[in-house]
Parts: sequence; C-alpha cells; structure tokens
Amino acid sequence: MNTMSFFTDLAGIAGEADVRFDVPASALTTFRAGGPVACLVTPRDADVLASVLAAVRAEGCPYFLLGRGSNLLVGDGGYPGVMISMRQHLSHVRTEGCVLHAEGGAMMSDCAKQAYADSLAGFEFASGIPGTIGGGLYMNAGAYGSELSDSVLYARVLMPDGEVRTFTGAMLGLSYRHSVLQENGGIVLEAAFRLRPGKQEDIRALMEDLASRRREKQPLEYASAGSTFKRPAGYFAGKLIEEAGLKGFRIGDAGVSEKHAGFVVNYGHASAREIRAVMDHTAEAVYGHSGVMLEPEVRMIGVF
Repeated sequence: MNTMSFFTDLAGIAGEADVRFDVPASALTTFRAGGPVACLVTPRDADVLASVLAAVRAEGCPYFLLGRGSNLLVGDGGYPGVMISMRQHLSHVRTEGCVLHAEGGAMMSDCAKQAYADSLAGFEFASGIPGTIGGGLYMNAGAYGSELSDSVLYARVLMPDGEVRTFTGAMLGLSYRHSVLQENGGIVLEAAFRLRPGKQEDIRALMEDLASRRREKQPLEYASAGSTFKRPAGYFAGKLIEEAGLKGFRIGDAGVSEKHAGFVVNYGHASAREIRAVMDHTAEAVYGHSGVMLEPEVRMIGVF
C-alpha cells in the first residue's frame, strides 16, 4: 500500500479541509500524550463517513474511530493509520418532547446542557463525562450510579458492511463498560434517550453538586483518562491501589494520583510509555497484594 497516496485519495473523498496529516495524539486525547496520528479525517456527514470507512477497509488500512479521546492512550511512536473523528461535524443535539436526540460525535456534556435548557431530567450524571455519545454507548459510560443504559431508547448504527441498522436499547447489550458494538464493529450515527420533565433549578442543583464532588475527589487539574481501571467485581479499583501503597507512585511525569488512586495522571510532560509503565506496575502490584487483577479501562493503540 502506498500510504501517502491513499491518504491523498481520502482527501478526495472527505475534502482537503477535513483531512490532516501527522496530528499529535497529545492534541487529540485527554492524556495529552502520544506520537503523531498519520491521518486524521473529520467527515462532514454520514455518507462521507460511510465512504471513508469503505475506502480504508478496502485498502486494508488500519483505522480507529476517535471520540473525545478521553479513554485512549496512543503510543509515542504514533498511530500509523487513519483516525476518524465525528466531533467536528456529526455532533448535533436536539430534543423532541421528553426524548433527547444526539449524533454520535456529540459531547455528553453538551447533551446534558441541552437537557437542562429544555427542562429535562435524567442526564445530569453525564454533565462531567468528557466523552462523546458514540464512545459513551460503546462502553456504556456512567457516573455516580447512572449509566447511558438507563435511558437509551435506540441507536442508529453504521455497520462494517455499510448497512445502517437501528438497535433498541436491549439490542445494544449494554452492561458494565460493555456493549455489542465492541463485538460487531458498529458505529453510532445517532442515539435517542428517554428523559423526564423536571424543574431547571433542580436539574442545575444536581449538576452543580456532581461537579463539586468531582472537583473535590478527582484530580481534574491534571491530564488523565478518568478512571484508569475497570471496577473489579466486589471491589473498588482505587481502594485496592491505595491499599497496595501505590498512591503517589511515579515514573517520570506519570503517576498514580495522590488525590484519587484510581486515576493515573500526566503531571506535565509524561510520555505514553511512562503512563503505560505506571499502569502496568500498578496492576502487577495490586495483584501481588490482593490477588485481584485490574483490567484497564483505557484503550491503548499505536506504536509503543
């Protein structure tokens, strides 16, 4: 495969303004680390998205669908394929009655703001989650006892063969940090959520309370990917990490947060290798101390 020639062909499909080369992963992820992404495409609509996906699959080029980059670590050697971001153009949000409709690239925080503006309750928990609706459904994102599975009605999904299918909430198979999208390779184009009428002052009060709790307990002042590890059955990852004596453990500019042990953070200029080394050491130390194996919630791609 002539890589640069193919990337140039993508510019012909998506438009030159929506194809960029050698984009630093540090600018695309909340970890603020990682090497260059060879090609970043920002499709203007669903048809262009489908055409780009068909082209990369036909070419056998590696690709990755990028949300907010809030659950992603890209290696220092970069990502050699195509990243596709829906945030720039496929991110519209609207409400109809008590139903909130959001395109796959819409930020969950923007959806919460729209729900608040239209006096709809039930999406407050998402106001502080730094991810997109598509990425959120991919992993059934949640916080403070609520998850997207609580309110999703359906999602329109672009399948790998180019067919657009509608999945009901039940068909999405949502469970803790899991959906069928992880197996079938589907991409959320749009989703609908059933909310309920509420008073704006109550909705705002809950959003402000959750924001205050996040600021108090989470290291929001540093770059991170949120909770680094999935919650083991019957345990809390942060508590296991703290009990293993790892709070404040560092390798270079990467470390286990002293504020919340469940977060691995970038204290300034950490490399992806340092972040991954902290994650690996943490998982090994916790297993040695408690016998519980921690599974990363963060996805790791590219050349490390």
